[in-house]
Amino acid sequence: MWDLAQCDRRRCTGRRLARKGLVRTLRLGQRFGGLVLSPLAARWVSPADRQVVAQNGVAVIDCSWAKLDETPFNKMRGSHPRQLPYLVAANPVNYGRPYKLSCVEAFAATFCIAGFSDIATTLLKKFKWGMVFLDLNRDLLEKYAACSCEEEVLSVEREFLATTPEEDEIDPFDVDSGKDFCNLNRPARGMITVDEDSTESSSSSSSEEQE
Repeated sequence: MWDLAQCDRRRCTGRRLARKGLVRTLRLGQRFGGLVLSPLAARWVSPADRQVVAQNGVAVIDCSWAKLDETPFNKMRGSHPRQLPYLVAANPVNYGRPYKLSCVEAFAATFCIAGFSDIATTLLKKFKWGMVFLDLNRDLLEKYAACSCEEEVLSVEREFLATTPEEDEIDPFDVDSGKDFCNLNRPARGMITVDEDSTESSSSSSSEEQE
């Protein structure tokens, strides 16, 4: 992981994974031999990347979605740059927003698509809201993982987007919107929940992330 120190240290999922010894930090200018998840990549993650992931791993760029113009992508290079197909964020900062995944969500999505769902689950379980990411994206992740190549992944994405009506982004705090909003990270009113044991705070992503 390349850490640009652009997000809240307390909420950064990438840093939390690094503290737990699950991710190592790369220096700017240091190349990476595995998959590099970057918004500038011209290719997409697919099951065809399984061998590269197995041999060399995955790297993310831990930066803020709000500061992409300030991010030195030319100093974070690798042999296999990739983007992720359409998925929805579950992290508390960008909940429900497509593409704006946190570091742990990006790692997990890549491992799921490449056929390493057990690793994805291990990483996501480090966060109280982590498994919600799988709940929100289970159908798409299974379809992406069943593909054989990048072209098939993109075909699945196009088919999904073509059958999904576009909706204006909703502000969950806009009481005049006339629409109900439910964040699966929080219990519905009137429900009593038992807090599970966790080593992390209730807030905690390669973006303006909460972790």
